Amino acid sequence: MSAAIASHNPSKVVLITGCSSGIGRAAALRLAAAGHTVYATARRPDSLAALADRGCKPLALDVTDERSMTAAVRSIEAEHGAVGVLVNNAGYSQSGAVEAVPVERMRAQFETNVWGPMRLAQLVLPGMRRQRWGKLVNVSSMGGRLVFPGGGVYHASKYALEALSDALRFEVRGFGVDVVLVEPGLIRTSFSEAAVASIAPPKSETSATYAAFHEAVARATKESYEKGPLAKLAGTAEDVAAAIERAITARRPKARYTVSASAKLLLAQRAVLSDRTWDAFLRGNFPSPGAE
Repeated sequence: MSAAIASHNPSKVVLITGCSSGIGRAAALRLAAAGHTVYATARRPDSLAALADRGCKPLALDVTDERSMTAAVRSIEAEHGAVGVLVNNAGYSQSGAVEAVPVERMRAQFETNVWGPMRLAQLVLPGMRRQRWGKLVNVSSMGGRLVFPGGGVYHASKYALEALSDALRFEVRGFGVDVVLVEPGLIRTSFSEAAVASIAPPKSETSATYAAFHEAVARATKESYEKGPLAKLAGTAEDVAAAIERAITARRPKARYTVSASAKLLLAQRAVLSDRTWDAFLRGNFPSPGAE
């Protein structure tokens, strides 16, 4: 397909990662219902049977496996010429005090939340450039712009995703490709349970040192999603899916779409508070490790 022909009739096929549950599942269903050709992916394609029944095309894709990512992109390009829209949604939260998180867990966090999305971007961009049209949507978090105690590794991965997305937005705009960040706040999915489960048990002297802190982080994480003022400001996976749809259908999408009242409130609060005042606010809600 020549560049001239492709530019007049670009592929707008959508590839979404992490569709077995939560935001990815909601986005796949919403976009398929709106008439988009959607390739819904997950490490285990058998988890996508319900999506196939609703018009999505299930595809195996593991964002930590180079061969898997390459095969998925090549199969879509073979049929459609290019991936028109990439929604990098797959991700999870590794919780725990930075000193206590094993280095292999840190690497795994970045493999899933940063290197996978960026490698997929590298794989789909040649096709997008050829057709002079494309949308890269990276699902970040309000946690890419502020940090809560016990979430340093997760927040670091989202900060990295934000920085790389900002760079890409400038670099590929001239090729007709838009890069968009979607930044959910508290979203009622299984995300919080996974975050709590990821905290390392006190099997070493270091993790034992932070045991009380980890318990408080787990409790605060769970409660923030289930009760209290922030829980009332939480959004849903469908809210994030709606923002993704706005991003890929807008002629000139915004650089960032913040989703949920909790994200808007906390980001506004962080913007006006000094580091010292923000730290004091956090100390009022979390115990300080090592403090008497």
